[in-house]
Amino acid sequence: MKIVVVGATGTIGKAVVNALQDRHEIVKVGKKGGDLQVDITDTDSIRALFKKAGRFDALVSTAGKVHFGELDKMTEKEFAVGLKDKLMGQVNLVLIGRDHMNDGGSFTLTAGVLSHDPIRYGASASLVNGALESFGRAAAIEMPRGIRINVVSPGVLVESLPVFGEYFRGHEPVPGARVANAYLKSVEGRMTGQVLTVL
Repeated sequence: MKIVVVGATGTIGKAVVNALQDRHEIVKVGKKGGDLQVDITDTDSIRALFKKAGRFDALVSTAGKVHFGELDKMTEKEFAVGLKDKLMGQVNLVLIGRDHMNDGGSFTLTAGVLSHDPIRYGASASLVNGALESFGRAAAIEMPRGIRINVVSPGVLVESLPVFGEYFRGHEPVPGARVANAYLKSVEGRMTGQVLTVL
């Protein structure tokens, strides 16, 4: 299969690429690095990506950022970061990408554990992750041409502890290689409309 991995230069993206590259053609996409570049907050950039990438069989998105901060200091501006980037960025990869995907292809998006296990400073992440999971379930019943869609919802990665560990006190970290298995299950399996939680 030809698989487009958006966020391929990030922690989860690298693990996914490593798990898939021996069996498939991988197009690595990053904001600044990779084979191709995209800004998922910009629909023109997304359209340009798919024009360059050509037809493909699967898309994995591990991209998207959210704002972490105290709720009593957050405004619409802080929430807008995650809504525009991680949420609508991934949704737009589906809305625009479906016209470039081959019949029977698949989308795999990334949410996260905070959808159902919230933490202090994580209200924006919880909002976005929950919305992504709901979108995946709902979109699956309307996807055309046998296209599938699933969402992976991982816990904090072992490899991400140096950056995010202080936010996830008491959470059991998950190795990146184990998280990557959920993406393999989505891409190489036949399920659709599922949220694959990895804890």
